[in-house]
Amino acid sequence: MAATDLNTVRKIIEKRLNDEFRTGPSIPLVFNNVFFDSSTVDQYIQCITSFGSSEYLTQQAPNSATTATNLVVGLTTFNIYTNEGLGAGANFDIAKRLRNLYNRITVSDVRFDAPVGPEILEPTPDGKFQTQVRITFEIYETLIP
Repeated sequence: MAATDLNTVRKIIEKRLNDEFRTGPSIPLVFNNVFFDSSTVDQYIQCITSFGSSEYLTQQAPNSATTATNLVVGLTTFNIYTNEGLGAGANFDIAKRLRNLYNRITVSDVRFDAPVGPEILEPTPDGKFQTQVRITFEIYETLIP
């Protein structure tokens, strides 16, 4: 049976994000499970965490003296929105803070890879300029028989 609580992993990622953007220029953070009206703010960051396929690194019998290990991979996507017409500079400043926050570090057994982006995207909400930063991560979990 899997030992990793995926909500705990999500909380680790979101806590780090909340702590960073609580100081300095405050930027609203949006998560998938929370209602948000984008028309009321000039800029905000949307955080989406998803988990991909897992891979057995070692497979052991349930009653074995050694334990099995599983690799869980995931992706955190940060969509950065600012008012249209300001250019990419504001988005790139926010993206730099995000990249520095997660770049190749390990936090509570969650290993973050090098960030990808910022990449300029066609904006979803009207009147906003959008860039995106993506960061993959891994968790090695010990499987419980």
